[in-house]
Amino acid sequence: MLHDLETLTGSKVIASDGEIGRAGDFLFDDQSWTIRYMAVDVRAWLARRDVVLAIAAVEHPDWTERTFQVYLTKEQVRNSPEVDAEKPVSRQQQIAMEEYFGPLAGWIDRKFGGLSSMPTGRDYPLHTREDSHLRSVRNLSGYAVWAEDGEVGRLTGFILSDSGWRLSYLDVSAGDWLLNRSMLIPTRWVESISWADHRVNLHHSRETL
Repeated sequence: MLHDLETLTGSKVIASDGEIGRAGDFLFDDQSWTIRYMAVDVRAWLARRDVVLAIAAVEHPDWTERTFQVYLTKEQVRNSPEVDAEKPVSRQQQIAMEEYFGPLAGWIDRKFGGLSSMPTGRDYPLHTREDSHLRSVRNLSGYAVWAEDGEVGRLTGFILSDSGWRLSYLDVSAGDWLLNRSMLIPTRWVESISWADHRVNLHHSRETL
């Protein structure tokens, strides 16, 4: 079954020892269109606004209850890296996230749902060089979508299958050329994404669409 990812924004995120916050954003790789991280608003109990959790540490969502269970303790969440989802993720930030959550996978015992010892907290570097492929779902909303022969419309959402973390379709509000109707465009049809132009480029014509 397919779901609009937007319906998960604001969902409860629950660690092994209690609720930690609300889902605020998702970071995905624009080559594989796979969600890799979830940004969680933790202001209810931490001074920071958002922390980033590796999607490997997140149970698939309960769509009915709008909740996420994560294989982490609150202390592990406290030590998780931060990221500014309003701009491309820096390479140093991505390395920091991979260094934290890579080894952390070894502490996650999915079979028994338990955790043993945990890594210590650490400082994470600021933005330096941008990573051109790790994208924010929230940031891309509203981007113009262009076919090879003209503008198609505006990106309004992302469609996720309930069987995995891959974004399968873009939900696009088409322009006057299609009577302002909404349409689902497969993510495999995307050729590139331009941050500078706030634009998603397709390798198909409008006639094909």
